[in-house]
Amino acid sequence: MIAWMNWTLPVAIFFSVIAAILLVMTVYEVVSPCTERKGFLPIATTRGDRLFIGLLTSAYLNLTFLGLTELSLWIALAVSVAWVAILLRWG
Repeated sequence: MIAWMNWTLPVAIFFSVIAAILLVMTVYEVVSPCTERKGFLPIATTRGDRLFIGLLTSAYLNLTFLGLTELSLWIALAVSVAWVAILLRWG
C-alpha cells in the first residue's frame, strides 16, 4: 500500500518528528490559545504561522545545501533547527 515511498530510517524519523511537532502545537494551542503578535517578521503572526514559515524555509535551506554545497546535511539540519527556534521565539 505504501510501497511507493522509500521508507528508510531517516525518512521515518523526519515524518515522525513533523507529526510530533504538529501534535504538540495542537495541544499547546488548546491549553493556551495564542493571539497574533508582531516580531521581527514584517507581518503579525500566530504560533502556527511562524511554525509553517519556519518549516517552509527549513525545507528550502536543506534543498539549497543539498544542491549547492558539498557540506554535510547535518549542518543544514542544525541551522534549520536553530532558525525555527529563533523564528518561534522572536519572529
